[in-house]
Amino acid sequence: MPELDVLTIVLLLLAGLAAGWVDAVVGGGGLIQLPALLLVPGISPVQALATNKLGSIMGTSTSAITFYRRVQPDLRTAGPMALAALAGAFGGAIGASHIPDQLFKPIILVVLVGVLTWTLLKPNVGQHDNLRWVGNGHKRIAALIGLLIGAYDGLLGPGTGTFLVISLVSALGYSFLPASAIAKIVNFATNLGALIFFVPSGAVIWALGLGLGAANLVGAYIGARMAVAKGSKFVRIVFVVVVGALIARLAWDVFA
Repeated sequence: MPELDVLTIVLLLLAGLAAGWVDAVVGGGGLIQLPALLLVPGISPVQALATNKLGSIMGTSTSAITFYRRVQPDLRTAGPMALAALAGAFGGAIGASHIPDQLFKPIILVVLVGVLTWTLLKPNVGQHDNLRWVGNGHKRIAALIGLLIGAYDGLLGPGTGTFLVISLVSALGYSFLPASAIAKIVNFATNLGALIFFVPSGAVIWALGLGLGAANLVGAYIGARMAVAKGSKFVRIVFVVVVGALIARLAWDVFA
């Protein structure tokens, strides 16, 4: 593990706390946590990605349990979506050290601008459940979304929870609160799938990841309870803010 001064450790723990809260409410905590890790002296991008997964899985497990107890998300959607996402994340992690993120960032930026525009132009979207597809068709669409977003999470990661939420709202017709609840279960699976590859490869910095995970856990617990208490309207507001911040961050990376 790289040697860190006290200030860097404190800042990393604060980043983990904030990432856990954001991830629990609407996803996108990697927007905070992964860039913070990349600022650690001597850490490689693959180590940062792997260590981020260790911290994140502790937070997503906490928020997934909290949401499950209080919202009772539909496991008929979450189950196949999570299994496909786990497989996708494992495959994405294999390619993480070979594919430069510069190839993906401009595409992700365009997609996010479209997502934000669509959300702002449709103020009532995600306020109520209006499920699309039925039976096995619903499960197949959910699994396809899980596979694609899981592969992205294994490759890069930031914004995965956000992509899951908007896919569940726009493609499957869930309101924001149950979409966020299902997204936590799926996001846990994507983190697990990536770690199945990263742990044996030795890319995880355990002490740093466990410290971030503890902070993530606290933030996730607070965020999940707030989301459940305040409902879909609150989740939608946070979603718009997080997507806007993600666009700003990616635009800086692409154009700077």
